Amino acid sequence: MADWAFDSVFYHIYPLGLLGAPAKNDFGAPPVERLERLIDWLDHVRGLGCSALYIGPLFESTGHGYDTADYWHLDRRLGTDETLKRFVAACHERGIRVLLDGVFNHVGRDFWAFRDVRAHGADSPYRDWFTDLRFDRRSPFGDAFSYEAWNGSFDLVKLNVSNPAVREHLLGAVRSWIEDFGIDGLRLDAADVIDLDFLRALAAHCRSLKPDFWIFGEIVHGDYRRWANPETLDSVTNYEAYKGLYSSLADRNYFEIAHTLNREFAADGRYVGLPLYNFVDNHDQDRVASKLKEGRLLYPLHLLLFTMPGVPSIYYGSEWGLLGKLQHHDDSQVRPAIELAAGPGMGSEPALADAIRRLAQLRAELPALRRGSYRQLHVAAEQFAFERDLDGQTVVVMLNAAEAPAEVAVPVTRNGEWRDALNGGSLAAVGGKLRAEVPAGWGCVLVAR
Repeated sequence: MADWAFDSVFYHIYPLGLLGAPAKNDFGAPPVERLERLIDWLDHVRGLGCSALYIGPLFESTGHGYDTADYWHLDRRLGTDETLKRFVAACHERGIRVLLDGVFNHVGRDFWAFRDVRAHGADSPYRDWFTDLRFDRRSPFGDAFSYEAWNGSFDLVKLNVSNPAVREHLLGAVRSWIEDFGIDGLRLDAADVIDLDFLRALAAHCRSLKPDFWIFGEIVHGDYRRWANPETLDSVTNYEAYKGLYSSLADRNYFEIAHTLNREFAADGRYVGLPLYNFVDNHDQDRVASKLKEGRLLYPLHLLLFTMPGVPSIYYGSEWGLLGKLQHHDDSQVRPAIELAAGPGMGSEPALADAIRRLAQLRAELPALRRGSYRQLHVAAEQFAFERDLDGQTVVVMLNAAEAPAEVAVPVTRNGEWRDALNGGSLAAVGGKLRAEVPAGWGCVLVAR
């Protein structure tokens, strides 16, 4: 399995939103090369310290992108296949790996095989491509048949990935994404409801084509090892930590996230050694800046994101503290159109980008923050400290979410001088105790000399 993700920082883009594409696709319209405009973002992405880009969905769809109509071609609202080739090449020129959305659980009603079923009913040669397709009842759309939908949304038709013809079609598409476009990995949408045997086949197929191909799945609940293991996926979305990352700050309760991190990554943790995909924002949730009443809390939030075990990800616009909440049948606030030059002015904390840039640099400088062990040292309502250790490099992270500086003392195994790699300066550990005055709404990253 590939392990380069341990050393990466991800940037996440929802392109149909960022580029202001029409909400509905006109399948008769000529392509519009909106994706080309994202090349201007790549130096910004790299400048933040991000070395991997998760972008998607990208392929031809009816509306939001997760209602696929054609797996083999770029959505015409974003451009042509040549546009995508140029974009991936531009990413690689800057040292940015590219991961796309793989939406394999379901398709849209405009998917070509489902259109054939709608036209020919039980006589369609594609009737077995879809799960629980029945001709003794009607669908909510009035079709002369019913079918299984994703999560009760009948505009999303569940594929029968056990059908060999379906597998051949999907795996063939992925082969073209790797060979024709040069992608480096996939994020699997709704991975928790996809047949595990298909996931194993997909993983083996991808790794046979590109041994360091990295695959992570969208998982909300359950034991992550069921999906992330040597036979299946490399990683999953760390929703288990997601809520605690922000609510521990909103509620002045670091005990919440401390409990989660112990469960996941302490010496006897469930996911030790697993590069979980960590995030505080994504395209399906309210913007975290709208969840926190005080913008200053975004700084200790991102400090924890970049120093805890796992792989950090930044959702486009969050580096400036963009606000936004999901509305009924409207996700445009969390998937807004942004012009790069205007981005800082759209956010509530434009200075956050500089803090993220420094945190990414710090993570790159300290291998213990990327791959080291995890040990909790101190937890209080608004202060939290832990140790990361790798091959003799010992790093102590201290966080302070309070409005005033706070003294934090933690037990350490090394006396003598420690340097603050985040803020500069040094201090001494005496008698197995390391004491530091931690800045308000920020933290210290202390490295043993």
